[in-house]
Amino acid sequence: MMLEPPMNELLDQVPSRYMLVNVVAQRARQIASASEDSGIPLTEKPVTLAIHEVAAGEVELENRAEEPDDGIL
Repeated sequence: MMLEPPMNELLDQVPSRYMLVNVVAQRARQIASASEDSGIPLTEKPVTLAIHEVAAGEVELENRAEEPDDGIL
């Protein structure tokens, strides 16, 4: 089974697999919501569309500063 686009192509756009999953999931939710709000059906699944957007460099990553560790779990 081939992953299209290849994982290394996706990781060129996003620094880690963990962040990749989060970015794709967030963008897929945005795509699904926009489709539902507009009433326009999608030709592909939202996750597929989001993955292709990430591979093309169309999704900007948020630079979130980590919150200081105050010892509270």
